[in-house]
Amino acid sequence: MKHLLRQLPAVHELQKAPQFLHTLSDTGFQSTELTKTIKDLLTEIREELNEGKWEGPIPGTTVFSEYIFSEARSRLGKRASYTLTRVINATGTILHTNLGRARLSRRALEHVAEIAENYSNLEYNLQEGSRGSRHLHAEKLIKEITGAQAAMIVNNNAAAVYLILKALAFGKEVIVSRGQLVEIGGSFRISSIMEESGAKLIEVGTTNKTHLFDYENAINEDTSMLLKVHTSNFRITGFTKTVESDALASLAAKHDNILFYEDLGSGVLYDFKSKNIGEEPIVSEVLKQGADIVSFSGDKLFGGPQAGIIAGRKEIIDKLKKHQLARVLRVDKMTLAALEGTLADYVKGKEGVAQIPVVRDLLKEPHELKETGNVFIRRLQERSSSYSATLREDFSQVGGGTMPDVELPAYSVALSHVSLTAEELARKLRLENNPPIIVRIKKEELLFDFRTVDEREEEEIIQALTRLG
Repeated sequence: MKHLLRQLPAVHELQKAPQFLHTLSDTGFQSTELTKTIKDLLTEIREELNEGKWEGPIPGTTVFSEYIFSEARSRLGKRASYTLTRVINATGTILHTNLGRARLSRRALEHVAEIAENYSNLEYNLQEGSRGSRHLHAEKLIKEITGAQAAMIVNNNAAAVYLILKALAFGKEVIVSRGQLVEIGGSFRISSIMEESGAKLIEVGTTNKTHLFDYENAINEDTSMLLKVHTSNFRITGFTKTVESDALASLAAKHDNILFYEDLGSGVLYDFKSKNIGEEPIVSEVLKQGADIVSFSGDKLFGGPQAGIIAGRKEIIDKLKKHQLARVLRVDKMTLAALEGTLADYVKGKEGVAQIPVVRDLLKEPHELKETGNVFIRRLQERSSSYSATLREDFSQVGGGTMPDVELPAYSVALSHVSLTAEELARKLRLENNPPIIVRIKKEELLFDFRTVDEREEEEIIQALTRLG
């Protein structure tokens, strides 16, 4: 291998090659970065030559030089590539936590782009020409839609729960039904969040049954709050009993220093119940029933960005805004812009709400998905004979820890390949296509649920399958 080592080109020789300038132009990197990459490559090749492991082109040849610049271009490209990337969600799970939950509406995206690209009045009062507060943004629209006296935004609903308990119940007792001590994603538990906040958890009732008298009997001079946690991510059925929000609100109102706080979890502004989809309470209804304060997520059934939205009585919200944690948990301008854009869709009424992807996808009818599936099968078979495709009755999932008992009737395309297994085909779609395509596998077939796929993505899926076929 010694003669091959002697044939390795010097770095300064490669710098003089035309490919050096071409690579700089193609990648957009500086000369120093390309030079370092080439040095690293030559060092690795030298080590492999010494160990007798080199299997690439022979040093000193034109092919070797082409290899060096091709590999350098590839490595520089990977350095500048994103790890957070767009994927096509063909699973039919609308709020897929692993895939980013809610997609934003066009209005929200446009508002984010405008605010991100320019300066804004994030903390500037245009009327007074002086410092303002970011808490005011989105608040007006939240108040209009929910009927709350005031509102504020933090970075997620777990943060909202923590802030509320820390600011309003530190060192005091908070009464919660045992059946509502939920664990959310990532092993975060309501009881643990409460412990961290300094509030004292008082459990009442049993796992399946809690009565109003359980709360009444637990109230004492140290009680600061009655907390109801909406069990968005699970259901207990059968011999059960929970206390309604209006009853808890009335009980709290009998005591001067006790608040009723409801953690709504998913955050529903659209009446899905009227469409026979789930039993999620609407935020405005809970506030009308007397809740002093509520909180909910922005990126679930609300259909916006990740955020924790807190709404309720003005004096309570004002206290939260002044708490030191409000700065720790505050959101940035792009989150506020996405929230405002989503809220603007709700304010527009039926036409605007139809533009929110989460709401739109939840309301898709089975016959629409059946028609989409049939058209997809016909178009695929026109381009490739490598696939067997069948339309199957199926169910879509809401996902994101919401509506766990709701199955949305759907039709999925079941696909199999003439030579690739289902696992092999799914892997290729995930790793060898840009953007990656995520599917479900059932009984050695790939299932494509078009509830979560738009028209542009349908064509991209057909193109990907055609390339693989």
